[in-house]
Amino acid sequence: MKDILIRNGRIVDPSQGLDGPGDLLVRDGRVAWLGAGRPDDGQADAAGAAEFDASGLVVAPGFVDLHCHLREPGFEEKETIASGSRAAVAGGFTTICCMPNTNPAIDSAAVVEYVQRAAHAVGAARVLCIGAVSKGRAGKELAEMAELAAAGVAGFSDDGAPVAGSGLMRNALAYSRMLGRPIIDHCEDPELVKGAQMNEGPVATRLGLRGAPTVSEDILVARDVALAELTGGWVHIAHLSSRGAVEIVRAAKARGVRVTAEVTPHHLVMTDELVLGQWPTFPGSTATHLPYDTNTKVNPPLRSRADVAALIEGLRDGTIDAIATDHAPHHQVDKVCEYDFAAPGLSGLETALPALLVLVEEGLLALAEVVRHLTVGPAAILGREVGTLRPGAPADVVVFDPARAWTVTPEALLSKGKNTPFLGETVRGKVVLTLREGHAVHGGEQVGRPLAVES
Repeated sequence: MKDILIRNGRIVDPSQGLDGPGDLLVRDGRVAWLGAGRPDDGQADAAGAAEFDASGLVVAPGFVDLHCHLREPGFEEKETIASGSRAAVAGGFTTICCMPNTNPAIDSAAVVEYVQRAAHAVGAARVLCIGAVSKGRAGKELAEMAELAAAGVAGFSDDGAPVAGSGLMRNALAYSRMLGRPIIDHCEDPELVKGAQMNEGPVATRLGLRGAPTVSEDILVARDVALAELTGGWVHIAHLSSRGAVEIVRAAKARGVRVTAEVTPHHLVMTDELVLGQWPTFPGSTATHLPYDTNTKVNPPLRSRADVAALIEGLRDGTIDAIATDHAPHHQVDKVCEYDFAAPGLSGLETALPALLVLVEEGLLALAEVVRHLTVGPAAILGREVGTLRPGAPADVVVFDPARAWTVTPEALLSKGKNTPFLGETVRGKVVLTLREGHAVHGGEQVGRPLAVES
């Protein structure tokens, strides 16, 4: 494996408190050295390394996604492990966790092995499985959680649906304490969201669409927190979206309850007004957005401006631990239809970075905060040696240009899912190189680009 020397970049690594100019040397698949000045000046011998000029670019640990849907096995028309993991590295994600709502569900060691072998054959992103909480995700009886843990799952979830039964959730949380892995819950009261198409509020009323009240999320978050407190188990709240839920998690953490939470990029930059066709202006934007765009239908739904503000504040104060994409690709047939019949979800792996950079441009989050919630935060939940550029760590690296503009088109996306409200938008933020364990898995043609000769 050839050494790689990344020169002159802005190194942003929250795990070490780094944010400044420097170089990075990769050797034998691991970080050999990083810092200011030439690595061969008494630090490491970089002779013969392939050099990459990162002038004007950001160099960060490979992003970690706690929550995505690869659809395989069973729904390969929407996405495959190959297409999804390639989309991941194009978006800067070197480690991704795939949800178990497949067919068959990831509820046995055999399915875990299938996914892991398929991901290894592709050799793009590192794919970790989230095992099902219940057999077949039917919510009736617990899956063989110890067997799944032994097979290497990173957590347990019935995502796509909540663990509706409180007794089942209590038992799952008891197992989570023994197994050291979180129960990741999709929190919504099924009775309160039945038939809902978007967030309950003035926009839903104006459009004549049935709305899901935020309290539907708050109720399940409160229940899960109470059961985690009772059992000493670990609950992780998936795709947090409501102001009330943020407050519940904040109070629970203050009491010492073992609860963690994630938020999606789309819940941070989009509101329910987007269903009406009202869209924030992006630099260079020429796209036209119409009401009832089914790409705006997600679950949980896009919320109000007040909810978005609460989510951003939750990131700032540590209530929310990580940003996760909830990448949910769909075939065209699932989205080119009436709003009521459209499948919820959007394709998010390749647009996560541009979306989050909007918050940086608006001064709502610092770039280092965004990187922290894409690396250190999720890595701490996984308990794995990822999300860092510490010397000796696996060389999972992303190099991106925060200023590079590109237009989101179906042809520009590697994911089979083209379902995103960003279609037609010109956005800023482009990944130019992704390394996983020292191998160039995206933008490999850039490695070896000669540096300017220094005087």
